[in-house]
Amino acid sequence: MRTSPRQQPGRSILTGRRALITGGSSGIGAATARVLAERGARVAVAGRDVSALRLVVKETGGVSVPGDLREPSCARQTVETAVKALGGLDVVVSNAGIGWSGPFGSMTETEIDSLLDVNLRAAAHLVRAAIPHLRPGSGWLVFIGSIAGRVGVPGEAWYSATKAGLGCLADVLRAELQPAGIGVTLVTPGVVDTPYFARRKAPYLRRYPQPVSPRIIGEAVADAIEHDREDVVVPGWLSLPARLKMAFPRLYRRLESRFA
Repeated sequence: MRTSPRQQPGRSILTGRRALITGGSSGIGAATARVLAERGARVAVAGRDVSALRLVVKETGGVSVPGDLREPSCARQTVETAVKALGGLDVVVSNAGIGWSGPFGSMTETEIDSLLDVNLRAAAHLVRAAIPHLRPGSGWLVFIGSIAGRVGVPGEAWYSATKAGLGCLADVLRAELQPAGIGVTLVTPGVVDTPYFARRKAPYLRRYPQPVSPRIIGEAVADAIEHDREDVVVPGWLSLPARLKMAFPRLYRRLESRFA
């Protein structure tokens, strides 16, 4: 069973907790590292961009864990480095992810493998390596999913599939780790104003939903840990189309093609 510490007035339960955030050199990962640090956590920030990591570490007072999660054993080494640097581990935020836009049939084998490796395989290896270090009753895993994983986005078929897999992993691990008192949260952002779209080489052209700040997602992560929330959609109204898609998929697709 979980034994969440009682939050004192003016003091976050994140104070003193040791957190590892992947994909932390920019966007949601960097914002999450900043928010957790502001609430008193000690952070290890992992990512590929060494110079960008230095800036985030300077702002947060944390430690840098450079590496490419596509490489074999990098996820395990990332956890081991964070544990050694922080003296243990209480929270893991699996945020690293990449996107791709275009017809599925035009994807190369390398592109398919790359999305699978970063968005799902690396997350699985990361949390598998981290679980033995998380304290029963207070350890926490946070997965950063995507609304694409809930509704499926045409033109982002494989990205949607990898994020759907991540959501399923979070859901099953939540049940599996409950007896050990380790919390599992899935944070599902909509469109976020990050370098994600530039990196996938396709700008965001839809009218709705409008992009939100990555800090809003970082605050949602922190709030979920502080208030023991298992499933968070940001912004909250996006949970409505996700439910509509599950209940009435044909209607959802008609509305999507009309208003997207």
